[in-house]
Amino acid sequence: MTDILGSPLREQKLAPAGSNLVLAEWTAAGAPDGEPQYQAPVHLHHDDDEAWYVLEGRLRVRIGDADFDVPAGSAVIGPHGKPHTFWNPDPAPARYVIVMSARTSMMLDALHGGGNRSAAELSELFAAYGCELLG
Repeated sequence: MTDILGSPLREQKLAPAGSNLVLAEWTAAGAPDGEPQYQAPVHLHHDDDEAWYVLEGRLRVRIGDADFDVPAGSAVIGPHGKPHTFWNPDPAPARYVIVMSARTSMMLDALHGGGNRSAAELSELFAAYGCELLG
């Protein structure tokens, strides 16, 4: 994570101290067999929105009951209170920028920093950051 404005973003986060906004550029592996490989389980944020801007490839973002194809150069916003998840439907990797709250970023750090968790432990972790795990 970096808090220096203007630094390279690839596979990094831009999270200035005191800001509630975090940018991260990440890569979603492809789905060679066509089966979705979800980047996150279906969940909702009670107060925080998220947005994705695709740099290369394509993402498919499910918001509520609708799936949105988001090709390179396009963006989508997942408003708080709406269940959502996302994945790369293509065989080649996709690069994207995700815009999220500092609280969501801290939740992702906590998720990636721990080992295997039970479903109950995951639900508790999501709840601690203002989210609800749905799937």
